[in-house]
Amino acid sequence: MSQATKYSDMIGMLIEDHRNVEQAFQEFEGGIADASRRRNLVDHIITELVRHSVAEEQYLYPAARQTLENGDEIADHEISEHAEAEQLMKRLEELDSEDGQFDETTRQLISSIRHHVEDEENDLFPKLRRSCSEEQLQDLGNKIRHAKETAPTRPHPSAPDTPPANKIMDPGAGLVDKVRDALSGRER
Repeated sequence: MSQATKYSDMIGMLIEDHRNVEQAFQEFEGGIADASRRRNLVDHIITELVRHSVAEEQYLYPAARQTLENGDEIADHEISEHAEAEQLMKRLEELDSEDGQFDETTRQLISSIRHHVEDEENDLFPKLRRSCSEEQLQDLGNKIRHAKETAPTRPHPSAPDTPPANKIMDPGAGLVDKVRDALSGRER
C-alpha cells in the first residue's frame, strides 16, 4: 500500500490500498517457509493496515458521518472493526513468527480485513460516491495521502480513533514508530 498511487480521489486511493494489501495476503497464504520472511511480510501488512486505518478514521468516516443519512451507524461499525483488527495486529507484533499462534492469528487478521473491505467496497464507497462531489472526493484524497505519510506504522489500540484527538495524536505516534522502525531494522 505504500507504493505511489495512481488515483487522486479518496475512494480510488482506498480501493488501491485494498488491492495492494490483498496481494500481500495472498503471498502469505501461498506459504513462506522462512520464519524471518513471514515476520517481515506480516510487519509490512501491519504497517500498511495501520496507515490505511488511520487515514480512514481521520477522513473517510467523518465524511460518512457528515454526508450519509446513516453515517454515524456506518462509521461506528467500521471503527469497531478497526479496533478488533488492531487488537489482532498488536498480538501479532508480540508473537514470534515461529510460534504456532503466529500463522493462526495472521489468518484471523486476513479474514477480518477481507470482511471489512467487502463492507466498505459494497456499501460505504458506493454511498459516498453518490453523496459527495468529485471535488470533495479529490480534496479528501489529498488529505488521505498526507495522513498516510505521517501515520503510525504500528498498532496503538488505546489511541483515539476519531477526530479531533486522532488528528493531533497520530502524527506524533507516527514519528515515534518510524524511529522505532529505524532502530529495530523493521522494514517498511
